[in-house]
Amino acid sequence: MTFLISLRNLFIRLLPELSKFGVVGLFGLLVDVGGFNLLRFAGGEGPLYDQPLTAKVISTSAATVVAWLGNRYWTFRDSRRAAAHHEFLLFVWWCSIGSAMAVACLAISHYLLHLTSPLADNISGNVIGLALGTTFRFWAYRTHVFSEHKPAEVEPDVDEAAFTPAPDQLKPATDRQLSPRMPAE
Repeated sequence: MTFLISLRNLFIRLLPELSKFGVVGLFGLLVDVGGFNLLRFAGGEGPLYDQPLTAKVISTSAATVVAWLGNRYWTFRDSRRAAAHHEFLLFVWWCSIGSAMAVACLAISHYLLHLTSPLADNISGNVIGLALGTTFRFWAYRTHVFSEHKPAEVEPDVDEAAFTPAPDQLKPATDRQLSPRMPAE
């Protein structure tokens, strides 16, 4: 029972962030699914009709940029990194892992199970794969990408050499300095 209460409290605490993440994700989903279907099926047979994995990688890449902008400037705006390029590279890295989950689901369905219809491709890549990838991405973004400490919390770099006395400044300790302080007589 305590576990369920803790889980409920965690969910309530994360709900605003999860909601924003979901809205940004919906925009990314529209770019991803829309782009995938345009590339594969626009006008019957799209420009990448025979290359479903390439179509998925391209649509996911476009969705990644949309998602990074939304998450950086809205969902995680209070914890974004000062170096946007570093944050973007981390975002792309973790997003790529999440996207690989969707591509793997599509590859298994399309090539291993030979389920090649538009419906099968969309279910495997854009429902199952997307659900797995999205769950992973929320954890990864929150934990690794948008986790910059506030400036007040950052430890300053300390040059240890500045605090180490030179050898000629060291003097041997006397017996009086090494023993516990004795009361004056």
